[in-house]
Amino acid sequence: MNGEIIIDKEKILERWAEYIRELFKDDRKDHNIMKNNFAGPPIMKEEVEADINKMKHGKATGPDNISVELINALEDFGIGKVTHLLNEIYDTGQIPTNLSKSIFIALPKKPGATECELH
Repeated sequence: MNGEIIIDKEKILERWAEYIRELFKDDRKDHNIMKNNFAGPPIMKEEVEADINKMKHGKATGPDNISVELINALEDFGIGKVTHLLNEIYDTGQIPTNLSKSIFIALPKKPGATECELH
């Protein structure tokens, strides 16, 4: 901003929202709809399984609370469900709203950080 330290909680949240919007600025008109101008083979279960196996374990979950460990524990059933979801997105071009949400946790890079950029 202009160097002033914000102490009001609502204003802090507004500033973070502004910072994140600018950081991830997206000028597309409708960013949740993909243009499907091509026909290709469906996503295969083996591809999904290989990619899930490459993912790091022990990471925090997103808004859906689904971890890599949970998908792995569901074995063939879980891989099948994820494959079905990905093919549905691929075929329709519609990305579910809750898959386009993110949660940000501001962790300071240095003690006493007061600017968004230093988190």
